Amino acid sequence: MDGNKHKLSRYLNGKILLLVAGSCILSCCRQQTQDPDENSALTEVRTPVTVTSVQYGPVKEVLTLNATATFLQNSYVKSNISGFVKEVRVKLGQNVQTGQVLFVLKTREAEAIGNAVNNLNPNFRFSGTNNIKANSSGFIAELSHQPGDYVQEGEPLAVISDARSFAFLMHVPYEDRRYVSIGARVEVLLPDSTRLPGTITGTMPTMDSVSQTQTYTIRVASTYSIPQNLVATVNIVKLDQSKAPTLPKGAILSNETLSDYWVMKLINDTTAVKVPIVKGVETRDRVEILSPAFSPDDKILLTGNYGLPDTAFVKVQN
Repeated sequence: MDGNKHKLSRYLNGKILLLVAGSCILSCCRQQTQDPDENSALTEVRTPVTVTSVQYGPVKEVLTLNATATFLQNSYVKSNISGFVKEVRVKLGQNVQTGQVLFVLKTREAEAIGNAVNNLNPNFRFSGTNNIKANSSGFIAELSHQPGDYVQEGEPLAVISDARSFAFLMHVPYEDRRYVSIGARVEVLLPDSTRLPGTITGTMPTMDSVSQTQTYTIRVASTYSIPQNLVATVNIVKLDQSKAPTLPKGAILSNETLSDYWVMKLINDTTAVKVPIVKGVETRDRVEILSPAFSPDDKILLTGNYGLPDTAFVKVQN
């Protein structure tokens, strides 16, 4: 009886050993047939990215400033006699020319005597009237008197905005003065998209205390009248380079305070590293790279670069 129990125990132990051995063999086979790429995927995560490279091309930086149309000088029309205003031959805002009759005045003596002198002797041809003419061309900016008013000698009758003094006043921030020079040619852009060639002819010796801007005068050649206080724009070229290294804006990364900038550069097919940069001029879609000097063969991450660590494993996509 004991012999049979011993044989049964040996039989069961053999079966258990065979099962354990089979499990070990199967486990080894599974490990040997597992894909090597799956093993590497467990140890590193590759971010899908696209790449770009540095391009060389023209870069221009433009300073856009406002300019206001104005008349720098006003001409005052004054009475040269004491008497009454008999005629006013102009209207407010009317364009007048030099020598044009603006007012007809009649002395108070002639007003009092009337035609008595002419009745006595028609050869005198006494009228007692005096014509007041424009001493400059321009627009009537003010009218001080109407027919029937009595005026004293030397009293202002009207104000003419001198057309010869028309100019645009451009307001330049003090820190940008070095980009503006007297005699420089500029283009004045009106609100209706009209472009007028102009020349910077001078500057005012004072600064605006609030905006800290200095006023420059721009003379333009126009075939039609431009209303006073019209606001136009003037583009001043700050920088113009014919061949500058640039990258798309999407390739440029920065910190939250925009104090540091960098790009992610590929050093091999699967690894990208952080490279600090110094920016230059920015256009609508590209940024000039002042340093470091990248070569056209360098691959810079364009998409998928946001949030990557200093060294990252990537997978380049077409």
